[in-house]
Amino acid sequence: MQEQVINCTDLARHYRVGTQIVKALQSVSLTIQRGEYVAIMGPSGSGKSTFMNIIGCLDTPTRGAYVLNGTDVSKLDDNRLAEIRNKEIGFVFQTFNLLPRYTALENVMLPLIYAGFNFDQRKERALEVLDQVGLSDRVSHRPNELSGGQRQRVAVARALVNRPSIILADEPTGNLDSRTSVEIMNLFTEIHSKGNTIILVTHEEDIAKHAHRIIRLLDGKIYKDELNSNPTGFVELPPENY
Repeated sequence: MQEQVINCTDLARHYRVGTQIVKALQSVSLTIQRGEYVAIMGPSGSGKSTFMNIIGCLDTPTRGAYVLNGTDVSKLDDNRLAEIRNKEIGFVFQTFNLLPRYTALENVMLPLIYAGFNFDQRKERALEVLDQVGLSDRVSHRPNELSGGQRQRVAVARALVNRPSIILADEPTGNLDSRTSVEIMNLFTEIHSKGNTIILVTHEEDIAKHAHRIIRLLDGKIYKDELNSNPTGFVELPPENY
């Protein structure tokens, strides 16, 4: 039997805006098994960003339960949520979120500081994941010395460094050209093939088709949850001068 890494039951998130209550998320229930590759889709205002913030432990639900890797994180305080985020979740953002004065190696080592690893352990693990994403020759470069695709690879390495329960990627190709987007999605396919759980938040159909399961949100609810019988997989890169 597969192991559940995420179990959400009747999740809702309501916000007060002036005198109005905005129901950004309403009664969302789902499970995600370890090793799944899932895309979360939906138009603007569908609730996908709110849902991502909850499963990423950046926010807590107004109602419902969220169990992440066996821990009910629904009602944890901010300090415990921060601990869970660092241990269980690897984030990849559209805007990379790298520290500009730090090298690629230092950026990737950063989460391990908060996890309590010593310098030698941090460096060894960071070099390992930078090699995994094909950047072993760029470890001393700062973000402004890297291309957009290389910066996103550093962000992916940083997400992997703590061996998290899930990789949570928010529009990871949104700032990349078409060729570089293919490179990054091929990298996610490779990472998934090694057993990692990936949750991809996107509004792009061609990006979502890389996932093996697509969950569509509308008006704060799941309106479709379907398996993708023919995921895109590895894609041949267009020529350099394309």
